[in-house]
Amino acid sequence: MDKPGKHQVSLRGASAKEITRDALLEKVSQERELRQYARRATAAALFIQRVWRRYRAAKIAALEFREEWENVVDRYTKLAFSATWISSNVVRPFLLFVTCLCTRHRSIQTAEMCSMKTCFQILLENSKKNYCSLAIGTLEERRVWSYQSRKLISLCMFVLSECDTSHARGQDFVALTSLAMRFVVVLTDLKGWKSVAELDWLSADAAVKDLVRFMGGGESGLCLAIRRYISTLDPPGSSRISSNIQRDDIFLITASTITLALRPFHLAKFDSDGPGILDVHYVAEKYCVFLLTIPCLTQRLPAVLISAMRHKSILSPCFQTLLILKEKILKEMLDVDQSKVHFLPKMIPPVGWALANIMCLAAGTENDSIDPGGFSHDLDFVSYVSAVNTLAENLLSRLENVDCVKDNQDLQSDAGTHEKSNTVLCEGETGSFEMYLDMFRPISQQWYLTDLLATMNKVGDIQGSEILTPKKWESLGKLELLDVVHLYSYMIRIFSCLSPAVGSLPVLNMLSFTPGFLENLWRALETYLYPGDCHTGPDRYDCISKNSGGVEKDKGFERKQKHTNNDGFNKWATVLHKITGKSQAGVDCTNLSDGQPKPRSVHEDSSDVWDIEPVRHGPQGISRDMSCMLHLFCASYSHLLLILDDIEFYEKQVPFTLEQQRKIASVINTLVYNGFSQTIGQQGRPLMESAIRCLHLMYERDCRHRFCPPILWLAPARKNRPPSAVAARTREFFSANVGSDDAPVAPSIGSVITTTPHVFPFEERVEMFREFIKMDKASRKMAGEVAGPGSRSVEIVVRRGHIVEDGFRQLNSLGSRLKSSIHVSFVSECGLPEAGLDYGGLSKEFLTDISKAAFSPDYGLFSQTSTSDGLLIPNVSARFLENGIQMIEFLGRVVGKALYEGILLDYSFSHVFVQKLLGRYSFLDELSTLDPELYKNLMYVKHYDGDVEELCLDFTVTEESFGKRHIIELKPGGKDVTVTNKNRMQYIHGIADYKLNRQIFPFSNAFNRGLADVISPSWLKLFNAGEFNQLLSGGNHDIDVDDLRKNTKYTGGYSEGSRTIKIFWEVMEGFEPKERCMLLKFVTSCSRAPLLGFKHLQPTFTIHKVACDIPLWATMRGQDVERLPSASTCYNTLKLPTYKRPSTLRDKLLYAISSNAGFELS
Repeated sequence: MDKPGKHQVSLRGASAKEITRDALLEKVSQERELRQYARRATAAALFIQRVWRRYRAAKIAALEFREEWENVVDRYTKLAFSATWISSNVVRPFLLFVTCLCTRHRSIQTAEMCSMKTCFQILLENSKKNYCSLAIGTLEERRVWSYQSRKLISLCMFVLSECDTSHARGQDFVALTSLAMRFVVVLTDLKGWKSVAELDWLSADAAVKDLVRFMGGGESGLCLAIRRYISTLDPPGSSRISSNIQRDDIFLITASTITLALRPFHLAKFDSDGPGILDVHYVAEKYCVFLLTIPCLTQRLPAVLISAMRHKSILSPCFQTLLILKEKILKEMLDVDQSKVHFLPKMIPPVGWALANIMCLAAGTENDSIDPGGFSHDLDFVSYVSAVNTLAENLLSRLENVDCVKDNQDLQSDAGTHEKSNTVLCEGETGSFEMYLDMFRPISQQWYLTDLLATMNKVGDIQGSEILTPKKWESLGKLELLDVVHLYSYMIRIFSCLSPAVGSLPVLNMLSFTPGFLENLWRALETYLYPGDCHTGPDRYDCISKNSGGVEKDKGFERKQKHTNNDGFNKWATVLHKITGKSQAGVDCTNLSDGQPKPRSVHEDSSDVWDIEPVRHGPQGISRDMSCMLHLFCASYSHLLLILDDIEFYEKQVPFTLEQQRKIASVINTLVYNGFSQTIGQQGRPLMESAIRCLHLMYERDCRHRFCPPILWLAPARKNRPPSAVAARTREFFSANVGSDDAPVAPSIGSVITTTPHVFPFEERVEMFREFIKMDKASRKMAGEVAGPGSRSVEIVVRRGHIVEDGFRQLNSLGSRLKSSIHVSFVSECGLPEAGLDYGGLSKEFLTDISKAAFSPDYGLFSQTSTSDGLLIPNVSARFLENGIQMIEFLGRVVGKALYEGILLDYSFSHVFVQKLLGRYSFLDELSTLDPELYKNLMYVKHYDGDVEELCLDFTVTEESFGKRHIIELKPGGKDVTVTNKNRMQYIHGIADYKLNRQIFPFSNAFNRGLADVISPSWLKLFNAGEFNQLLSGGNHDIDVDDLRKNTKYTGGYSEGSRTIKIFWEVMEGFEPKERCMLLKFVTSCSRAPLLGFKHLQPTFTIHKVACDIPLWATMRGQDVERLPSASTCYNTLKLPTYKRPSTLRDKLLYAISSNAGFELS
């Protein structure tokens, strides 16, 4: 290694601190850089001085020219000079000093403004020897005229771009701009040239065309200037007031700008050959980029000017160019400056305004006095729809990628709700989009769709084909259903993005009620989903395979899916091992699939019918065209299902037969289930959202009135459904570890359980529910809330005659602590404490007794529906009771405690009420389960053939509470609004919404708050309304005697071989189902068996021996025990005397269970 001082150089002899060579070189380098910087700074300063001196000299010269020019102009007003003299002495110096003083510095001063007015007035004067006559003069005169005319046009465009009526000098600017536009219009219109003879017409025409080519070529800045000017016009709804003179000038300027903008199109139509041919692609490109992207273009312009812009000679070249050069045009639209537009939402990109303006120009608006509500004449529908689809797709890609749009995880966490939860914008932004969405109003009109569908059989008439004949354009000749599907699919998504509150309701409402549209859409889907099994109509609906890439995509995805399915159960095993902490090496992964519970109702050979092959890989496995068509169908049909009543659905079977409904349900069910097994991309997200919404509506209708076989809902998960315990634990594991490394594995499991729990048989979902409770108890134990027997328990004293009041007073404030064990001490009617210790039986008795008392209609908190089954629903008068709402909230905790402990309550709630507990909205057809008479009357109004006004109805509903009548308005001022044929649907749904949602909301909300303290709402979403009642009150209205026998405990001396026990089971088998249920209620206080069998009954069903000795002589005379059986419902114990004969045991049992008593019988 070298010594430290080897490379050091001494500069001043033997100094103590010597500088190193490297430091010396660095210092020299820094000094050299400083000298170079000083030289550059000096050179820059000299350059600035030269530029400044040149500027000063040019400005002084320009001012001198202007002074001389003003003197010349003064002489001109008194004398008449030739066109040559005007060109040399007026125009030439004018262009010199104006260019120097104004154009280069992009500002117009007052003096220059006066000079411009004077010059334009001179040039506009009509005389036989005016300025335009130079265009047909000598070669030199034509050259000078052409040059000066181009400069003047550029100057006029500069004036136009600087015109701002809101400026302090707005009136002067408007007057100047008006003169400038008049001059350009006259200059480029041969009819305004008064000095042209017929012999010189061709030369003059060539000169004018040359100027129009110059304007359309881009050097003049025509499109940019027009954009800047129109952007300053009053936006829609502006309250700014201007004088009549100024308003006329503004109209003249606007008309002139539109005239100039359209002239290059007219020239291109006739100028089809020659060396100076105008490139119509370039003209249309600039027109699309700069003019069609102006915010609210059609709303800013006068209606009389819109008709010219709607002409086929303008729109067709724009559509064609947009399709041919779409990538270039879309890229240029991104760079368009919108900084001067302050009142509009910044989130709308220029491509969005281009889309809205094109639709307004092509379809018109209802407010258009020239052509209201209709497509423009001879519109090329093929290129129009293709152009709109191109712009809409690009707009969607930008809207759906903004930061304030919810991400993909929201779909998987919130997909179980029916409320619209599509793309959401930042709060406070949505209001400003109303004006923008109003420009799309034609899309929600029925004539718009019917006109498009009517053209599908016609060969496309491509206007402008004389000009544009590229090879890629040859394939466009016919409008197909798939083009219309893409259009409406994109528009639905745009509406949902920009207006989450209202969303796409106007469009969906129109699509749902357009005759035949949904049927034709489903017919087209059937050609792909059921090949060879559907009978489609015309060939025009067989359009799924328009893009050939879909087939190859499906095949490639199928190969990928095979590998995924092979590893499916290994995924479940991996997640389970992470939960349980076991190593994967010591576990056989195949056991999970082998030990998977098999649903009792599933038949292996029939379930494949409902597992639709083309959608088994979810949205990622189908083509883009198929995805759009399914999205539009699901979105439209789910909207129709909200309005469709049961009579139309089941009896009239419109719009689909029940067989078609089953096919639709199986397709959507398969699609949604398999969609969660893959990563949901941005392209598949809208389809999944609409499919989930449609699936839930169809499933809930089937739960209320079955039209599908049960196996249909189970079919997609038959082969790869995980075991219920694994699914439950995995879902809880993911919920507790969101964002961890396990997230890619677990979300699909949690989403399936949350969104499509019906793919699991009911028994397996009950097992999941019990597993959730088991895990909750384990976590509470780990947290120290349950440390041992009796720890953290709640002790209460309850009077038999005041069980509801005492329970409410002592337990209502506990909240989630109600999960702990409850030790109950009863006080008899006489006021004496009852003997006995509570080991769980008394708490069960307390829960059953308090629910029996509180849910009784006599108590006033709940009432029974008018249906035959008399289900429970909150009493609307309960809000007038003391602590009525708080009592209902407390009863929610009581029901939650019963569910948490597995205690059955012999009560069932109304379907509508349970829907609220499950967080779901109720619609019209569910009213039949609550009030059949009201539902029948509403259906009468809906299908009434005469004038509904004859029924004398208004938008009110009448309630009666404690003898008083209350009138509630369905909408503000409803008592003054008469129900007519036009608004009867609004009235019907208003009544249904009030009865099903608004009226019951305070009570269901309170009950749900109490229930959620004990039972997580996500656990209950595993079930539908009917299944919730089964979970609460047990299974079917019969008993499996063999199952009860296997799970019965004998005490007091009885055994399975005892004579009385054998007689008991013989009698039980001979009972009617109703009698067996009565016996079960006599012993357990609930008439239904536990859902998963009697092994889950807590406490265990017990038969206790009651010894009754009778004299021998009485036995010999044929007498038997006279004592009646009794029961201890808190311990599920039947106290059975030792009967000798079956007839006696049967009679005594029937008498006891029919007396509705227990302890007091003897």
